[in-house]
Amino acid sequence: MSVPEKALVTGATGFVGSAVARRLLAAGVAVRALARPRSDRRNLEGLPVEIVEGDLLDPPSLARACAGCDALFHVAADYRTWAPHPEELYRANVEGTRAMLSAAQAAGVARVVYTSSVATLGLPKDGTPGDEDSPVTLADMVGHYKRSKFQAEEVAREFAAHGLDVVIVNPSTPIGPRDVKPTPTGRIVRDAARGRIPAFVDTGLNVVHVDDVAEGHWLAYLKGARGQRYVLGGHDMSLREILAEIAHLVGRKPPRISLPHAAVMPVAYVAEAWARLSGRPPLATREEVRMAKKHMYFSSAKAERELGYRARPARAALEDALRWFRDHGYL
Repeated sequence: MSVPEKALVTGATGFVGSAVARRLLAAGVAVRALARPRSDRRNLEGLPVEIVEGDLLDPPSLARACAGCDALFHVAADYRTWAPHPEELYRANVEGTRAMLSAAQAAGVARVVYTSSVATLGLPKDGTPGDEDSPVTLADMVGHYKRSKFQAEEVAREFAAHGLDVVIVNPSTPIGPRDVKPTPTGRIVRDAARGRIPAFVDTGLNVVHVDDVAEGHWLAYLKGARGQRYVLGGHDMSLREILAEIAHLVGRKPPRISLPHAAVMPVAYVAEAWARLSGRPPLATREEVRMAKKHMYFSSAKAERELGYRARPARAALEDALRWFRDHGYL
């Protein structure tokens, strides 16, 4: 696939989306960003990006955003492991994806890269890392976020089957600079650096630098096959290893208390109840505790083989995230 002249990036004000926008600009692509009227645009400050206001649930705004673009990077998603109104996740992630791809198809966009998640993939029962072909069904999805992303990916595959050139990427756990919210994973990094995570459960994540995820999006556009999906991951680490690495980087002692999952679940119930009263995100959720029973380890072998994708060490992602959090007053 040739380099596009102009690309629309949804979610460009967010963590992964802003990294994708920067990678496209570095490749000489003109970038148009779809942003909601009251969105936080700090991640785009100083970038030569055209901002078009719109919403995934407003089809006319999507048609305007797509006009004149030959590429679409649909990164936007409602990434919350807890929501007081779960239907919002399905509207944004499923119906929003359907509306966005419909607009792209009508506008004649040449190729779409759709950002899914490893949350939609299966995990082998023997403990080996999951990949694009690991068996999985909707019934295996824990919580509304995972279910909504699973259904949204099915929408993307439907469009690919009916003629739209869609390539799917499945990032693992991005970490790095410009996590302004921060994301749920970014909150773990921030809180661990503050010394506010005194214990851990037996779980694991695949840690990847957000800029490597952005590079993977670009490679998927250039080299990916229509309708195929590609894991964009980094390195498998237990939560204990992640917390120990963060503690080492900030000069703290790592937590040494290992808690059984059953002991954490009551905390999640209380945290969610307080969140409903306070309106603030809970420190822990039942969905997160249920997900933590599995080690979310994944292989990027297909992306490495077919796209030429490579990921830097996980420590570099943690270093860059901590540096950015420190420089911007989060620590």
